[in-house]
Amino acid sequence: MNELEYLRQMRSLNRPVAPRRDLWAGIDARLDEAPAAAAPSRHRRAQPWLMAAAIAAVAVISGGIGLHLAPGGSDAVAEAHTNWKPTDPRLTGAAVELDAARMELTQAMQDSPQSEALQRLLQKTERQRDRLRTIDKQAG
Repeated sequence: MNELEYLRQMRSLNRPVAPRRDLWAGIDARLDEAPAAAAPSRHRRAQPWLMAAAIAAVAVISGGIGLHLAPGGSDAVAEAHTNWKPTDPRLTGAAVELDAARMELTQAMQDSPQSEALQRLLQKTERQRDRLRTIDKQAG
């Protein structure tokens, strides 16, 4: 089974699941019991989460800029910045997913460059991208 079949099966699992019991009665009772003054205190509790989310966003953006501006770099990082798009629109989704996977693996390799598992996954992703290019050439 290749990754595309695996992803199709994963997407088919995205179906609604009915709860075992009716949850609305408990939700309605808790809403009636909640005092009106509780809203500002909940807002204060949300601020640390917002700050953590902002810090994470800044870290991700600065990491992406650092990867983009890094001098030299490996062939995988250099190839990660190429913007190849298949001419056959049926292959575009697969190309987008492979590019996203390659970018995530490249970022993970920055954290642990000696990881053999990440290197194997990156090589496998590159082989899949090469196969996709070959299919695109044959189709177009």
